[in-house]
Amino acid sequence: MQEKNRTTANPYLTFCGNCREALTFYKESLNGEMELMIYDGSPIKVPEDYKSKIMHGSVKFDDAVIMASDCMPGQEINHGNGSAILINAKSLDEGEAFFSQLSEGGKISMPFEDTFWGARFGMFTDKFGINWMVSVEEK
Repeated sequence: MQEKNRTTANPYLTFCGNCREALTFYKESLNGEMELMIYDGSPIKVPEDYKSKIMHGSVKFDDAVIMASDCMPGQEINHGNGSAILINAKSLDEGEAFFSQLSEGGKISMPFEDTFWGARFGMFTDKFGINWMVSVEEK
């Protein structure tokens, strides 16, 4: 997942039972590759109905990786409003596609449009409660 001698930082999201659905949505929206590891077969003890939940998953697209898992049974998750995933797209077409696809079913807080700082930028909360920003630097 990480090249030797290269420092990276990646978002790690936690969902309560719908991690597979969220990562599948991100994979399709970002045209990425998804890997999933379920609790079944691991040494972690979970209830029988939880064994098919995601212990660790990832979506890789371009040079980026989003990782996630389902919470442990009984754990509560609050995604909050103090963080977001920022995608710096390579092109206007890519940025528009990411914004349109990822915001589907969510709530747009700032439309994807030209800004005073010379970028096309927008913000939204997706249908899973995750905050996103999409940016394309104007050439």
